[in-house]
Amino acid sequence: MKNTFGNSVAITLVGESHGEYIGAVLDGLSAGIEIDREYIKHMLDLRRPEGDISTSRKEKDEFRIVSGIINGKTTGTPITILIPNENVKSADYAELQTVARPSHADYTAQCKYHGFQDSRGGGHFSGRITAALVAAGAICKSALKQKGIHIGTHVKKCGGVYDRDFGELISDIKALNGKIFAVLDETCEEAMKTEILSAATDGDSVGGILETAVTGIPEGVGEPWFDSTESLISHMMFSIPAVKGIEFGTGFGFADMKGSQANDPLMIESGKIVTATNNNGGINGGITNGMPIIFRTVIKPTPTIFKPQNTVDFKNMTETILEVKGRHDPAIVHRARVVQDAATAIVLCDMLALRFGTDWINEL
Repeated sequence: MKNTFGNSVAITLVGESHGEYIGAVLDGLSAGIEIDREYIKHMLDLRRPEGDISTSRKEKDEFRIVSGIINGKTTGTPITILIPNENVKSADYAELQTVARPSHADYTAQCKYHGFQDSRGGGHFSGRITAALVAAGAICKSALKQKGIHIGTHVKKCGGVYDRDFGELISDIKALNGKIFAVLDETCEEAMKTEILSAATDGDSVGGILETAVTGIPEGVGEPWFDSTESLISHMMFSIPAVKGIEFGTGFGFADMKGSQANDPLMIESGKIVTATNNNGGINGGITNGMPIIFRTVIKPTPTIFKPQNTVDFKNMTETILEVKGRHDPAIVHRARVVQDAATAIVLCDMLALRFGTDWINEL
């Protein structure tokens, strides 16, 4: 099982949903980066469950940084973050050791690990592991902010309800980063929550779309082919549980446009080359052009639902009906937004270190 992403700045994820700890090792960050523990806590708080629209499993997420930090700053050696699992109910999963939950990783984990996997709460495949990703990403995001690079994500769509498009990016990003339920149009929040609660009442779940904007990214980052900016961001985004699609800029909307509509005309503004539109989402030929990076991911409905479902017992090779118990999210899109922020920060730190050198992130 490979659990490491990145070349210059790399992250390794460890732990299981019901194990003693989950954690992350963040390696390759330059020395001297200030660690803002309150900001890490803030991002973890944004990921935590919220009321009836989320799971009733509430974890304190009281993280510990056990290496790579002295006197509040990075040493340049691997940073190890540990987060304890305290509110676990493994008994809820006792009957699921050999019964596959549809659209979960239960069956594929069995195929790969032959019964040695930790199946409690989804084990290493659980969205619980994203707490460690968020903690590590908070360090990267805070460092990028000091370089004038800002990242923000909103719930673009959930339960058939659409949020407005990004407007003035810096102010929108700043507003989103302080919100528990990240929408730009305040009227959408209650409408989306109503759809989530309706699905939960029916024992079902809903999915959604997340839209991320990155401002301040310098031009010239990324490679033409296999390590293009889109390739690396997509690689990281598909590591987030439940992400099933991604598009950049106008994305699939290009299919209904002509070249004269889709192209981004070049112009000079305040001595800087910019584009009049940003249909390509800040990327041409796999390389950043200095315009904001814009991309969207689709988050599938939470696969664990309380309706009876047809499945199999893969040990006894029998068909059966699954009726799950336990604590589950009727939607995860609103919690996944901060995970997407964190993942974006990590992959950008890696790309920028490869382009400008490891110490660039800490140069003033």
